[in-house]
This record gives sequence, C-alpha cells and structure tokens, in this order.
Amino acid sequence: MTILIDVILPVFLIIGFGYLVTWRKMLDESAIDGVMRFAQNFAVPVLLFANIARLDLSGNFNALMWLAFYTGAFLSYFTGWFVARRYLGRSPEDAVAIGFCCLFSNSLLLGIPIMERAYGAEAIAGNLAIISIHSPLLYTFGITMMEFTRARELNLSLGRVVSRALRGVLRTPLVIGIFCGLVMNLLLSLGLVLPAGFWAAADMMAGAALPTALFGLGGVLYRYRPEGDGKAIALCCACSLVLHPVLTFTLGKLFALPTGAIRSAVITASMAPGVNAYLFASMYGRAKRVAASTVLISTALSIFTIWFWIAVLP
Repeated sequence: MTILIDVILPVFLIIGFGYLVTWRKMLDESAIDGVMRFAQNFAVPVLLFANIARLDLSGNFNALMWLAFYTGAFLSYFTGWFVARRYLGRSPEDAVAIGFCCLFSNSLLLGIPIMERAYGAEAIAGNLAIISIHSPLLYTFGITMMEFTRARELNLSLGRVVSRALRGVLRTPLVIGIFCGLVMNLLLSLGLVLPAGFWAAADMMAGAALPTALFGLGGVLYRYRPEGDGKAIALCCACSLVLHPVLTFTLGKLFALPTGAIRSAVITASMAPGVNAYLFASMYGRAKRVAASTVLISTALSIFTIWFWIAVLP
C-alpha cells in the first residue's frame, strides 16, 4: 500500500487534477491543447535534450536491456495486429493502428516520474537509454508499416514509402530533442564546455515538462470516452499492460540483466500506451475510437499493473 500512496498516487493525482479541471470547464479544450503543445513540442524535448546530453551513454548502454524491452514491444505489436486482422476482422490499416496501441508505451510521461519516485533520480538512466531510441524506432516502424499497407492500394514505390516514413519521424519534436541531445553528448565528450547559465535555463524548462505533461494528459483523457469496440480495446490493454511487461521480464531474467536494467525495462514496458497511440491513429484516421478508449482505460488500469511490478521487482 505504501508503494501505491507514495509512488503511484502523486503521478495520477496530477493527471486527475487535469481531468477534473477540464471536466468542470475551468479550462476549455483549446487551453488544454495549448498546455499539451507546450509540453510535447517544447518542454519535454528540452527535458530529453538536457538528460541525454549529460547521460553517460557508455555506462548506461545495455544491448540486452534494449533487446528484452523491444522484443517484447514488437511481439506485442504483431500479436495485436494478427488478432485484429484474423479474429476481429478489422481492415489492414485498422490492424496496424491497433498494433501500434499494443506497441507504444508511455515511456516518458508516466515511465520517468514513476521510476523516479519508486527508485530515485539516479535510477532513470536506464529509462533514458530506452527512450533515446523509443520514439525514433517505434514511430519509424509504425509509419513504415502503415505506409506499406497503404502502398498496396495507392501503388506507391518503395522509395516513396521510405521517404514518407522518414519525413514523418524526423519532424517529431521528441525525436528532434533526442537527436540534439545525442549530438550535444558527443560534443561534450570531445571537450565542449557550455556556461552554467545554459544548463540552468535548460533545467528550468525541463522542470516544467513532467507536471505540465501529466496535467495536460488528464485534460486530454477527458475527451476519450469509451465507445464500442470492446474486444479491440481489451486486446490493446492486454498486450500493452500484460504481454509486453511479462515478455520483457522473462527475457530480462533469461539474459541475467542487472537489477537496475531489468527495473527500467519492465517498468517502462508496463506503462499504458499514452496519447501517442491516439495521435498515430488520428494521423491516418484509422481505429481512432479504439485508440482513444484504450488510452483512457489502460491508463486507469495501469495503476494496478504498475503497483504489481514495483512490488515484484527487487
């Protein structure tokens, strides 16, 4: 119970506050959209930049941790995609969007604050290592799968599909923040010294990222009322909240990962899909109701699955 009250509850209270404020019309939808745009397009990219720029990549790089996490993620995607296509009778494009819901963990807005509160600020190094390729890799994969699926109907060439996928990924602010952080990390390792004021400004901006994003997430979740598609929603929740962390935990034990690495991988894998799953579905106009309802329901259910994994992990 201490884990629930001290670690998980504060994060979800901020989300709940954003939900309450939106529900009671204290802020309208355009204001909430502005909060989320600030968080996702500016504050969170700066947070990623500042942390990755100063991260000891050689000390926190663990290929087996990446393998455990991303094998679980891709197996969750293909499970969701296959069941949606074969047993639920969804269209090929819908199946890709549903698979993306099973694939994309809310590694940043939920994973980082939960990990930090549970194990301390130094414990998020493994999470940042996962996040450093999370958006670029999974967005590239998801966009490529969707573009290849659509290419069959539009008769697009392979080069056109790859070009569209890369443009979509490289324009994402989170990816830009990650890439800039990696470049800065390299420059710092080569001897570049920046004034303390630069890092103070970056840290001030980064400090606003998580509470703002969590508050905005609560406001956005208010719009996502569960509507129909019960089997598809249950499929996405099961893959993202159960299958992915179980696979990651099993592989982590098989690979004999260090305690810190297995914590970071499993906690990140146990996160709900997050708003990005809905944004992906909305981008293509496919399975939007499934994605929206999954974001809301899985975020609520993740209170209990996160509680379970924090209790299980050493």
